[in-house]
Amino acid sequence: MLNNGRGALTHGTIMENYIVSARKYRPLNFESVVGQKALTQTLQNAIRQNHLAHAYLFCGPRGVGKTTCARIFAKTINCLNPTSGHDACNECESCRAFNEGRSFNIHELDAASNNSVEDIRSLIDQVRIPPQIGKYSVYIIDEVHMLSTGAFNALLKTLEEPPSYAIFILATTEKHKVLPTILSRCQVYDFARITIADTIAHLQHVAQKEGVNVSDEALNVVAQKADGGMRDALSIFDQLVSFCGNTITYERTIEVLNVLDSDYYFRMVDFALAHDVTGALLLLNEVLQKGFDAGNFTTGLAQHLRDVLVAKDPQTITLLETADTIRQHYAAQGQHCAPQWLFAALDILNTCDINYRTAKNKRLTVELALIRMTQLGVQAVTTTSTPIQRIQHNQTAQNSQNTQTTQSVQNTQTTPKAQTMPKMPTTPHLPKAPTISSIPQIPSINGVGNVPTAAPAVPAQKAEAPVPPQNNPFTVDRFNDAWTGLKTYFGKEDSRLQNVVSFYQPVLHNQQSATLELPNQWELEEVKKALPRIHAYLHQQLKNDQLTLSLKVAQYTHEQRAFTAEERYKVMLEENAALNTFKEQFALQID
Repeated sequence: MLNNGRGALTHGTIMENYIVSARKYRPLNFESVVGQKALTQTLQNAIRQNHLAHAYLFCGPRGVGKTTCARIFAKTINCLNPTSGHDACNECESCRAFNEGRSFNIHELDAASNNSVEDIRSLIDQVRIPPQIGKYSVYIIDEVHMLSTGAFNALLKTLEEPPSYAIFILATTEKHKVLPTILSRCQVYDFARITIADTIAHLQHVAQKEGVNVSDEALNVVAQKADGGMRDALSIFDQLVSFCGNTITYERTIEVLNVLDSDYYFRMVDFALAHDVTGALLLLNEVLQKGFDAGNFTTGLAQHLRDVLVAKDPQTITLLETADTIRQHYAAQGQHCAPQWLFAALDILNTCDINYRTAKNKRLTVELALIRMTQLGVQAVTTTSTPIQRIQHNQTAQNSQNTQTTQSVQNTQTTPKAQTMPKMPTTPHLPKAPTISSIPQIPSINGVGNVPTAAPAVPAQKAEAPVPPQNNPFTVDRFNDAWTGLKTYFGKEDSRLQNVVSFYQPVLHNQQSATLELPNQWELEEVKKALPRIHAYLHQQLKNDQLTLSLKVAQYTHEQRAFTAEERYKVMLEENAALNTFKEQFALQID
């Protein structure tokens, strides 16, 4: 006996071919197509009004119903007894032939493996044969973007002016690869990704038909994993049934699909809000020990924070594509998160995701991001602070204590001396203090000045004797060595000046002057700005303060070259005038 019609064998007595859910529950009419309401309604109206085009292009992601809608469309327009809603009756000969897979009115071509010019020419020859039953011959070309350029060109004429009974339906997942000349000859229908809500609803319908008990949380994981494709969602559902049997739980689902439990994200946000660095790092270590990538965890945490953000506002909670029960979890956590905190945390995780690809220590990059998250909103350090906070607090306290100690020492060294210092006795031998009139006055600046100053309490220091100028002789080699040493003197921050020193050598005229020729005025201006520094360095190295470096733009002379035969002859004639006599004597021509 079979278990729930899914082909399971009992007692080893009867064996029946197993049919996957993607084929078993393939829609048979437009009403059963999931997630493409507007598109299917347009096709139904076209059939109802008899406004059928000769060529259609169905494009969109994989598993959203392109080929299915093409087959339903072909079946409906060939039905001999359509219903009042202009749907296929499933009872006439044409419908029965279609349902049994023996219809000669519908021709399917896989362009991925039949993409040559010969394949299209064979299809064109087949188009000439009118349908035996029904009104139209429908040609469905799947993955049409795989056709070669020659095959596209061979299809153009027939696609533009086919026989009245021929209709072409082209399906592709990559619309941008289809030639514009093909697009201009078709009515284009863009299929949308199937939403998570529609996917969950259809999976619940399939599970009910199959007698499988599955939780909403598990279906939400399946819908997220399918990424908008119903065929992928049904394939994952079959995989779960094979592993779990008739009861599918959330825990078994994430185990089979190797998906990180969303509870980790909720816990990580709780640790961050509590400023618990230790808990956050231990939780990250637990995730890594389960075999998950740290970069994927960061991306998932950022997506979780985005969902928490949109769940805070009742107007934006509809943007959260998930089941209603899961929306409540996000909304509950959103009540504890300030919008500013969420913005800052998302910015930290986004920066971490950008740096993660190029980081050498990837785990440390993620850990630093989590530490920064846990430090958001920290106002003061308390006794329950985290280890990093306590370290920062201790360092601040130590610095403050050191400052106070230094100030105390300084006060100890100065204050007692001021108290015990004996008064200076007045003696008649001290010179008289200068009068006010003898003290130079401060020159007036903006009306402020001319204020008499008191005599200085400390006698002025003797002015240092001026350093005599140096005029030591030097050789050309010493000058060249000093010039080369400028490369080290300038350093990497002055790379432009380093290049000047490397590529250009000044000419020394005598012990007092040298000339540096530069290729253009721009280079001259750049070197001119650094000329005082160059002079100071050369004077120090050569022990000669009389040397002056002059700058000038080099004057390049272009050598005149002879290219034509006439020009070469003139050059030869300048070297040997007798050549002209030889030319006239023998009547030679210049070639």
